[in-house]
Amino acid sequence: MSQWDETFDLVIVGSGGASMCASLLYKSLGRRALIVEKQAKIGGSTGFSGGVWWIPNNPVMKRAGVSDSFEQAWQYFESAVTYRGKCSSDERRRAFLTSGPEMVEFLERQGMQFKYADGWSDYYDDLPGGQPRGRSLVAQLFDVNELGEWKAKLSMYPGMALPMGSEDFPTLFMAKKTSAGKKMGLTLVWRLLKNKLLGRDVRGGGAAIQGRMLQMALREQLPIYTESPVQDFVVENGRVTGIVAMRHGKPVRIQARDGVLINAGGFSRNREMREKYQPKPNAWAWTNANPGDTGEMIEAAMKLGAAVDCMNEAWWVITSLAPGEKLPEGAVNPEGVAIPFMHHLDLSLPYLIMVDQDGRRFCDESGAYMEIGQRLYARHEQTGRGIPAWVILDSRHRDNYPWGTAQPGKTPQSWLDSGYMKRADTLEALAKECGIDWNGLKAEVEKFNGYCRQGKDPEFNRGGRAFDRAHGDPTVTPNPNLGPIEQGPFYAVAMYPGDVGTAGGVLTDEHARVLREDGSVIEGLYATGNSTASVVGRCYPGAGSSIGASFVFGYRAAQHAAGVAKQPA
Repeated sequence: MSQWDETFDLVIVGSGGASMCASLLYKSLGRRALIVEKQAKIGGSTGFSGGVWWIPNNPVMKRAGVSDSFEQAWQYFESAVTYRGKCSSDERRRAFLTSGPEMVEFLERQGMQFKYADGWSDYYDDLPGGQPRGRSLVAQLFDVNELGEWKAKLSMYPGMALPMGSEDFPTLFMAKKTSAGKKMGLTLVWRLLKNKLLGRDVRGGGAAIQGRMLQMALREQLPIYTESPVQDFVVENGRVTGIVAMRHGKPVRIQARDGVLINAGGFSRNREMREKYQPKPNAWAWTNANPGDTGEMIEAAMKLGAAVDCMNEAWWVITSLAPGEKLPEGAVNPEGVAIPFMHHLDLSLPYLIMVDQDGRRFCDESGAYMEIGQRLYARHEQTGRGIPAWVILDSRHRDNYPWGTAQPGKTPQSWLDSGYMKRADTLEALAKECGIDWNGLKAEVEKFNGYCRQGKDPEFNRGGRAFDRAHGDPTVTPNPNLGPIEQGPFYAVAMYPGDVGTAGGVLTDEHARVLREDGSVIEGLYATGNSTASVVGRCYPGAGSSIGASFVFGYRAAQHAAGVAKQPA
C-alpha cells in the first residue's frame, strides 16, 4: 500500500473554471476535492478568455424569451460539427447537450450570475437548428477587489482591463458611426470614472467568470494549492489513485480516492509539442494562450496509454505581426508581457479584404475565427503563399473603426515606421510594398467591389449569416460587412494563424473518463478542457464553445467520480 502525505476524494490538476465547477459539485455532495495549480495564478485559460460559455438550451436564454430544445440543438450540432472522431461521438454530444442546462442551474444555485449574450449568434446560424440570437452566456461584470488578497492570485488577461463584457465590443466598435456605439462609449467612460472614484476594479470577460468562480470557491473553503506542479501519477493495480506534486520544493504524495481530473490546458506554450503536432509554419510567439499551456499533463496521460486526437488543431484567431514576426507598439503591456493583437471584430467590418500573397481571397473575413485559421493553413498548404496573408484596408476602415490599440483615424507613426502597417496612395504601390502579386490583387479587388455593390458575396457568403451581420456596420448598406476597396490611402498588415489555445488532447468518453486507443478506460483518470480533444471536434459552433464544453465535462467527471452520474438520454 502506498504511503500518502495527504488524502482527498478527488484531485483536480489545473485551476480553470471547470476545475472549480467540479470542486463545488464535490463539496455539495459532502466530499472533498483538491485543486492543484502549477502557476502562482489561479484561473488558467478561463481567466485569460473572452469569458463566454456556449450552452445550448440553457435556462438563461429561455428566461430571455428565446426558445430552444435538445432536438433543435442536436440538429444544429449534427449540421455544424461534421467531424465524427471519437471525441465527438454521439454519446459525448448527447452528454454535452443534456448536462449543459443542468450545469448552468447548478452554478446559479452556487452564486454565478449569468447574462444572456442576446444577439451573439451561433457561428453557422444558417444551418439547420442554428440560433440567430445565439446560445451563449457571459458572466455579469465583477469587481475583482471583492476577492481581497486573493485578487493578486487571479489569472487575468494582461491587456487593458475594461468594465464591459465581450458581448459589448461590437457595439463599442461603432462609437464613431452609430448612436448605440456612442452611448456604449459614454457608458464605458462613466464606468471607468465611477470605478476610480469608488475604488472598484470591475471587469468583464474571463476575469468576471473566474473572479466569481474563485469567490464561490473561497466561500466554500475549497482547498487550492498554487505553485504545485504535478510530477507524476500514482497508479496501483492499473488504476490512478493519486499524484505526486512539488510543494514548497518537496515531493508530496496526494491520494485521490475517487480519481484524478486533468484540466491543465493545452500545449500552445510548448515549442516541442507545437513542432511535433501543429501544422507548419507555426510559432509559439503567435499565441495568446495562458502561460501555463505547456502540455505536460497531456504527455503524462499519454505515458499511461491515453489516446489523443485533433492534436493538429487549435482555437485559431488571426494575429498581426510586424516584419521579422515582431510585435508592434501596443502589443506589449506596461509590465512587458506580450499580448499579440488578435483580429476578429475588425475583420468583420466593411472596407477590408484579406488575401494571400497571390492577391486572392480565401475565406469569409467576417466568419468564424477558427475556420479562418483553418482556411489560411489550407491555402498555404495548397500554394505555399498563404502565410503570411495580408489584410488590405480602404482608408474608410482606418477612419471609422479601431485596429489593435489604435482608435479610429489614429494610426501610430511607429506602426508605419516599423513596417507593421504599410501605407500607399495606390493599391499597386501597396502590393509592391507587400510582395503581393499585383495582377492577382487587382482582379480580386475589382471582383470584390462588384460584390459590395450588389450586397452579396457569392464566393464566401460574407454578410450572409446573422453572425457576420451582428459584427458589421449597420450604417453600411446593402450589406453591413461589405465595403469596397477604392478610397486611398490604402493600408496593409501581415496576418498569421495565431491561437488562444490548442484544441487537441486526450480522448475521453461521455463521463470524461480518459480512454486508450482501443476504447478501454484508464480507471481513475478523468480529463476536460483544452487537455482533451473537444466534443466540438474541428468546429467552433458558437461563442464560448471551448469553455462551455470544459465546464460541462468537468461537471460530468465529478458526477461520475462521486458515483452519481446519469447516462445521457
